[in-house]
Amino acid sequence: IGVGDLLDKVVSLLPEKRKDPYGEGVIKFCLIGQPNVGKSTLSNAILGEERTIVSDIPGTTRDSIDTVFTRNQQKYVVIDTAGIRKLGKIYESAEKYSVLRAMQAIERSDIAVLVLDGSKEITEQDKRIAGYARENNRAMIIVVNKWDIVQKDDKTMKEYTEKIKNNFQFLDFAPVIFLSALNKQRIHLLLDEIDNVYENFSRKIPTNILNDILMDAILINQPPLFNGNRIKLSYATQESTMPPSFVLFVNDEKHMHFSYLRYLENQIRNTFHFEGTPLKFILRKKE
Repeated sequence: IGVGDLLDKVVSLLPEKRKDPYGEGVIKFCLIGQPNVGKSTLSNAILGEERTIVSDIPGTTRDSIDTVFTRNQQKYVVIDTAGIRKLGKIYESAEKYSVLRAMQAIERSDIAVLVLDGSKEITEQDKRIAGYARENNRAMIIVVNKWDIVQKDDKTMKEYTEKIKNNFQFLDFAPVIFLSALNKQRIHLLLDEIDNVYENFSRKIPTNILNDILMDAILINQPPLFNGNRIKLSYATQESTMPPSFVLFVNDEKHMHFSYLRYLENQIRNTFHFEGTPLKFILRKKE
């Protein structure tokens, strides 16, 4: 048995990191963003398009409602925390309260859908809410809502996409969907993207293929020197999914430069198309 096969066997025996009350394969997503960007309208548009809503049931977060629906034999949960009560003066401002609600929804979701108002400029508050989802290693989709009221030409969508790239550089893996929740335009594209991103978020790469990709990357561009010694990658394995998490066994885990890790991440992304999901890397010293 090879090292790669052995590592795959060991990883398969590790306990699951979080139990899901809805069972395997149920896609849980939340809509996050500032007040008045159209989150409720988008939620209603999503649910209104689907005629197979199962139920509204209490979630594990107090006063939240989880709406379960099915589309093309796939079950989804929209996590909505609109019912959470404000507690005390610290949450009195709409800004702080919207962040609190987003935080609680994000922690229970697989995918965070960041909703922006396409008729307005991107703000620091948008970035803060998105940043919390990124810090929690959630899969991400960016929705530009109210696109129907934006005055546009053939360059407008490209220009707005550039604005998103500049403002959300930490979400360069997130796909962008332009839609109108009010007019129910392009809602199906968002649901298709949720399916695609969830598949990527859950993807497991066989150890032998992962190592082939990384060793090819090292041949093209070797790790940098540190104190005259070159950092060496012995092998790698994928430890878990949601998000895909990779362990790299190296001779010096403390001095691998982040730019080289980014290079390796890009090689993995270019090969396996991990659109919408963050990738996590853990460095361990090879004994």
